[in-house]
Amino acid sequence: MLEVRIFHTREAMGKEAAINVSDSIQRLLKQKEEINMIFAAAPSQSDFMKELIADKAIEWNRINAFHMDEYIGLEKEASQGFGNFLKRNLFDHVPLKSVHLINGQADDPEEECKRYSKLLEQHTVDIVCLGIGENGHIAFNDPPVADFKDPKQVKVVELDMPCRQQQVNENLFTGIDLVPTHAITITIPGLLRGGEMFCMVPALNKAEAVNHTLNGEISEACPASILRTKKGAILYLDRDSASLLETEEA
Repeated sequence: MLEVRIFHTREAMGKEAAINVSDSIQRLLKQKEEINMIFAAAPSQSDFMKELIADKAIEWNRINAFHMDEYIGLEKEASQGFGNFLKRNLFDHVPLKSVHLINGQADDPEEECKRYSKLLEQHTVDIVCLGIGENGHIAFNDPPVADFKDPKQVKVVELDMPCRQQQVNENLFTGIDLVPTHAITITIPGLLRGGEMFCMVPALNKAEAVNHTLNGEISEACPASILRTKKGAILYLDRDSASLLETEEA
């Protein structure tokens, strides 16, 4: 059920993904007054977001924005915070109807999970824009904590070492000891409740995760593998992230 599209460059990938998301937004806004979207915060999304911002056909004032995860315990203004990343790369550039951020500084993270879950209950998610981690995670559902039948929509998780090391490898933190150990994330069932899913995964460091996602067992050992069961999901790859696959470029 998961559609896979491969492009020569990550720029071409981001452009096509933005066109498709824009088309979906415009189609949905013909059917309802406003829509709700979840965005991922990661360098893998930057090309896509740049193109999306430039699209003048999108009526941003009819879109409510959410994000899928946030570190616990970072300073409020820390550049690595996912809410702050999305502000810099998307939210501050377009006139959204509303933006709902996860508060990673909340005194009670469990209560924050309940608050955000309630918001998601009140705003049926129409579109999810996401990526895949080196360990196959979607949002911060790393293999040790991923649950395809999770009863919660939002939960506190402990981040596994490969996930934390990826943040260092991508120069988001200067050392592993600086990467938070816990985060708040939308769960896998919470993400799959989204009507349409657009997954952008460029770069060579994601090739193994992409191969496991598409060719391995559908299991929590590679959380992203669940995308193969989702109707209306599209996976966008560049030639590097698709380098272990036997497929052709779009």
